[in-house]
Amino acid sequence: MSGSVPPLAHGLWGVLATPFRGPEAELDLESLRAEVRLYLGLRATGLVVLGVFGEGAALDSAEQRRVLETVRAETGETPLVVGLPALTTAPAIEQARNVVAAAGTPPAALMVQVNSADPAVLRRHFDAVHECSETAVVVQDYPVSSGVRIPPPVLLEALRHMPYAAAVKSESPPTAATIAQLTAATPVSVFGGLGGAGLLDELAAGAAGVMTGFSRPEGLRAALDAWHQGGAGAARSAFQRWLPLVNFEAQPGIGLAIRKESLYLRGVLSDPAVRAPSPPMPDALRPLLRGHLNALDTE
Repeated sequence: MSGSVPPLAHGLWGVLATPFRGPEAELDLESLRAEVRLYLGLRATGLVVLGVFGEGAALDSAEQRRVLETVRAETGETPLVVGLPALTTAPAIEQARNVVAAAGTPPAALMVQVNSADPAVLRRHFDAVHECSETAVVVQDYPVSSGVRIPPPVLLEALRHMPYAAAVKSESPPTAATIAQLTAATPVSVFGGLGGAGLLDELAAGAAGVMTGFSRPEGLRAALDAWHQGGAGAARSAFQRWLPLVNFEAQPGIGLAIRKESLYLRGVLSDPAVRAPSPPMPDALRPLLRGHLNALDTE
């Protein structure tokens, strides 16, 4: 791949949780298919598989392949972004080669985490992944996962020398301020994440949409549609009823377990299991989650 790649398409990119079941937390591919169908029914622009909240780092290479093959078979021509869990270059190259081979149809991009605040080090890492895979990349700026904080001007300096970057997934609070700086200075698509917690402000700051998971992605779809049809006020009105659940699922450390429990309660997943070291959902929060879901169901 040579020259600049086109920016990733705007809209809703759903981040898939990887379903497990049973005491050994084995892959549950049927639930994965159900999750894919949920997003496809909402006209998702594309899907993200093996991301941080897809527990990609908890899967071995054979499991990563099975997950990717299952999603690809279900999605058909829907674009896929595939996450690479590794933060160091050698394993990231190996993962990139494996997932591109497993995807059959080339993915729209590989999502690679920022692994250094030094733009030269960052570029060498991304260059290596791109060159071995000949695939566009999504630059994921998610310091909670990577442990790396990179100022927007430094990230922009790196992006100027990365013509294969199709998007940035900006998850470094304050996200709206970061996204505003990025969108003012680069044509690369910039998406918010973090479960949609900052979606309204991120759209106002120029975000191309949202790239995240949420147990009720209908709310993300409603907010995006309202934004494009009626602007900020319409989006605020459309998203307001979903915000308590968005906030509840955004709790640090246990957000994935809450999201899986919520997907389980709506019948998408057959089991809400997460793999260690991810903590399970605290029992004390179960009645609170049911309260949020009951409130949505009765509105």
